[in-house]
Amino acid sequence: MAKVVVIGGGAAGLLAGIAAAQNGAETIILEKMRRPGKKILITGKGRCNITNSCDLQEIIKNIPGNGRFLNSALRRFTNQDIVQLLEDNGLPTKVERGGRVFPVSDKAVDVVDTLVKIFKDNGGTLITDCRVKSIEVAGGKVTGVATADGQKFAADAVILAAGGSSYPGTGSDGSGVKLAKAAGHTIVPLKPSLVPLESDSPYIADLQGLSLRNIQGTMYADGKKIGAEFGEMLFTHFGVSGPIILSLSKCVADAFAQGAQEVELHIDLKPALDNDKLDARLQRDFVQYSRKQMANGMKDLLPQRLIAPVLDEAFIDEEKFVNQLSRAERQRLVSVLKGFVVPITGTRPLADAIVTAGGVSLKEIDPKTMASKLVAGLFFAGEVMDIDGYTGGYNLQAAFSTGYAAGTFAAQI
Repeated sequence: MAKVVVIGGGAAGLLAGIAAAQNGAETIILEKMRRPGKKILITGKGRCNITNSCDLQEIIKNIPGNGRFLNSALRRFTNQDIVQLLEDNGLPTKVERGGRVFPVSDKAVDVVDTLVKIFKDNGGTLITDCRVKSIEVAGGKVTGVATADGQKFAADAVILAAGGSSYPGTGSDGSGVKLAKAAGHTIVPLKPSLVPLESDSPYIADLQGLSLRNIQGTMYADGKKIGAEFGEMLFTHFGVSGPIILSLSKCVADAFAQGAQEVELHIDLKPALDNDKLDARLQRDFVQYSRKQMANGMKDLLPQRLIAPVLDEAFIDEEKFVNQLSRAERQRLVSVLKGFVVPITGTRPLADAIVTAGGVSLKEIDPKTMASKLVAGLFFAGEVMDIDGYTGGYNLQAAFSTGYAAGTFAAQI
């Protein structure tokens, strides 16, 4: 019977442990936190967006950070497989807008508890409050792990599933990357992915807390378009956040890493209308509000707090009467409504990111088995690798699928 030690009790580690135990290995998960799955507990605003119900090619498209590497792992353990595993063990799920899959209970803790139960039911051992100090290697092969408190665990295979460097309070503090590096692996520099963005726009303080829906956000770096997303966003005290911002954040992080001097978010506040139709809409509104000041003449078009910034960016005095507006001013207003500019000064820190980009180089990992190409008996799973995706359940699915592959093949060593 193979002895398998899994480092990390998050989404990838729990599935790795389950797969190894189901395949007959004597399996131990070592988790540094007091309880496993802490990062799962904060996903989907505490509801846990388990996966996405779309087809596998769509999942790969939504993992722009090396999604194609996951082709084999996703086929071995699909989005349907994780749903089936949970439902077979008493946790019903439901599909919501955008194909997002949640537990019917809307409680992330139920997902963690169910996965832990499956692992233990298959004979696995979970040890918490246990920090791994090193992976022991002799003659190019794994022999076990040593912990910070002096314990040693012998192993035929070690699965490193210790996460990235985002949300360190969940235990995802970069220690897994250090263990991989110490074992001789190349590390692709870590960057935040799925992270809010900072801005020095003079309007930010006034717009804090304002949420915008059904808008198109386009990101430019030094005048070149680098990404676009449609959906929702939120103004915050430091800049911008929300679904489309998180999805655009990786291209922003990449742009700054490549030396971009000027990064701007252009918000199309009325994406359903082209310039001519928007101009016609403005003229209709302005007939109705012809004797009002501009600040009051646009109340049907925009949230109240956004009116002054839009007028300011269009160089229009908000106290000007609607019937005094020139055609040139109206054209400037259309232009701003189709492209309200928010300068971006940087990303929030890596610790604030939902997901880490970068990690163990995929060139050194077998995509079928998740085995190290450098150290016999060493496997990888989840965010410790250089893989990252958009919001919508894609990152958790990547963790589940890579964990399952690593556990399956580690048990056969």
